[in-house]
Amino acid sequence: MDTAHPDPRQGNNLDPWYSQYAERTAGLTVSEVRALFAVASRPEVVSLAGGMPFVSALPQELLLNAVERTVRDHGAVALQYGSGQGSPRLREQILDVMALEGIRAGVDDVVVTTGSQHALELVSKLFLDPGDVVIAEGPSYVTALVVFRSFQAEVAHVEMDQLGLIPQSLRETIARLREQGRRIKFLYTIPSFQNPMGVTLTWERRMEVLEIARANDILVVEDNPYGLLYFDQAPPQAMRSVDEDGVIYLGTFSKTLAPGLRVGWAVAPHAIREKLILANEAAVLSPSSFSQMTVSEYLSTADWKGQIATFRDVYRDRRDAMLGALHEQLPTLRWTVPTGGFYIWLTLPDYLDSKAMLPRAVKELVAYTPGTAFYTDGGGRNAMRLSFCYPTPDFIREGIRRLAIVINSELSLLNEFAQTDPLTAQPELHEGVLPPNVG
Repeated sequence: MDTAHPDPRQGNNLDPWYSQYAERTAGLTVSEVRALFAVASRPEVVSLAGGMPFVSALPQELLLNAVERTVRDHGAVALQYGSGQGSPRLREQILDVMALEGIRAGVDDVVVTTGSQHALELVSKLFLDPGDVVIAEGPSYVTALVVFRSFQAEVAHVEMDQLGLIPQSLRETIARLREQGRRIKFLYTIPSFQNPMGVTLTWERRMEVLEIARANDILVVEDNPYGLLYFDQAPPQAMRSVDEDGVIYLGTFSKTLAPGLRVGWAVAPHAIREKLILANEAAVLSPSSFSQMTVSEYLSTADWKGQIATFRDVYRDRRDAMLGALHEQLPTLRWTVPTGGFYIWLTLPDYLDSKAMLPRAVKELVAYTPGTAFYTDGGGRNAMRLSFCYPTPDFIREGIRRLAIVINSELSLLNEFAQTDPLTAQPELHEGVLPPNVG
């Protein structure tokens, strides 16, 4: 054996089976968000990192009653295997949920999955071969990027501004990829209260994006976990509402009910839907009958629309607390102002690195997600995602105070050692990339 040039796929002391893994497992890397959980869960740390819903705003008796009825009235069925497409009763109720965003569909159009993340994984399994390209917003949802890479696909990012994905950037990206002979499989987008930027794609741009996709024979995967969590005015209707043949729509109860139930769904064109059912059966046999029936009982007996309104009030108050603290503590920086959802995107001066700064922030007992987590091409170095969904308003204000100490300390240090003109905390704004503060 050549010990000077060991085979990189040979086993090692940490994992003797390393050489046996499939090549696609190289894309299964720990996301920066997941890596933060251990630190962020420490009680003394104010975590502005994870996007965990504030499930304590859901009265326990509502879910307890649903569970009790499920066991009492449907116990034998709830504890048994079910359909690979999901419960017909729940699928019919999902139609009522989607109707709030303008989607018209039939019961047979819906495939229930183990959360919308599972639906995205199934879609990727159906479409992605090694070397394929997924077009996604830049920045984009971190775990979606992990899923795409796990199928050995590459991600091409499209620029965003305060109105969402920029159509002209999409056109240019498609043209560049086609010129390179690359195979584009689909566009992945979160049009409403996007994760991580918090911005919303306007109706005019939704129509333009769909037109571009149709002209280029590109499927659109519309991920919509936050659409019902608006604070004042509802976002534009879903893209699926005007294009049933070119859009796969992903929904979930994780944000409007509880993520622990792991119930999501996909609505897809007929032929794709049939393959999704087969892929669902191959992966899990059937989604959890117990979880589906629990959600179904909740929807049939509780005021679920009123509960969503309660969540909106909770998250609006927390967003306002974060915006107020940013204005007070970091007035010279730039951030997005979401009108729904969970997140604010904070932009630092170009010469600051949010990932390098994170250990110092944790030492100051505050956590955030570095912007680089949401890109596959190294972008986002001078940005960070701040989540306002889980901490109380007081903890949010304290977290921003601690964060300001870290950022201002970095700025002071750089100013002290700068050999040129003094640095300032005002970043250079690039039209179409960094949205200005609003309000």
